[in-house]
Amino acid sequence: MAKKEPVLLSGGNPQIAKADGDAPVQAYIAAMPEWKRGVGEQLDALVERTVPEVRKAVKWNSPLYGVDGKSWFLGVHCFNKYVKLSFFNGGGLEPLPPVASKDPEVRYFHIHEDDALDEARLADWIRQAAALPGWIP
Repeated sequence: MAKKEPVLLSGGNPQIAKADGDAPVQAYIAAMPEWKRGVGEQLDALVERTVPEVRKAVKWNSPLYGVDGKSWFLGVHCFNKYVKLSFFNGGGLEPLPPVASKDPEVRYFHIHEDDALDEARLADWIRQAAALPGWIP
């Protein structure tokens, strides 16, 4: 029996079953369409290098990264034209990630197809975010 490919939801976001651990996050990354897969691979590797004790899960069709197994500091989500990074306590990061949310504590960073990733900046935000109290769903 052939392996069934994940469904892509609106905006090209992969539909991956809710689960804890690295395997569902890797399944999400593998299902990211086109150029977004490379961004997902690069981000996942950057998070692992920056926060060696990182814990992972997929919830709400988005990979989440945390440090204590119950709260999360970062989420990733695919949209048609960009990959959105959600820093759940991003209001405490310096400098602030550039995109505001309705929630003053949450800040976003969008990665577009032709953007060069500033790994040093992202690693700094990831390191700061992992040290803050996480978001508990």
